[in-house]
Amino acid sequence: MSKTLQAHFADYSSHHQTAGNQACHSIGIPLIVFSLMALLQQVPLFAALGHTVTLGEVVVVAATLYYLTLDVALALGMFVFSAVSLYVGRSLPLTVSLGVFVFGWILQFVGHFVYEKRSPAFLKNFVHLLVGPLWILAKAMRRT
Repeated sequence: MSKTLQAHFADYSSHHQTAGNQACHSIGIPLIVFSLMALLQQVPLFAALGHTVTLGEVVVVAATLYYLTLDVALALGMFVFSAVSLYVGRSLPLTVSLGVFVFGWILQFVGHFVYEKRSPAFLKNFVHLLVGPLWILAKAMRRT
């Protein structure tokens, strides 16, 4: 794990100290990432070699490139989760994807305002929107 990622995780963790908030995030963040990929998969950008490239695919590539600068194993894990989310998300109705997205965010805010009593970390540092999913994955892989 790079020093940069360790610093991101330390800062992120300082905003996620309570068990209730961590539980809300453990469910909410994967739901948000999954549903965001499902939603972005619905936005076609251009055709190349007989394939329509979507906004979801572009976002996954960009996020993966950033994650690779932080930690290769976590980047690959996020890539797999995101790719599966794109694939599954293709078949979901827009209303389902939106509902899951909203529910995921409700869990985030419940975690922060009910349990943590502190605003979300991304309000001070937008990079935390990318760090949060890695933090959850690292916890699941027992790397934090």
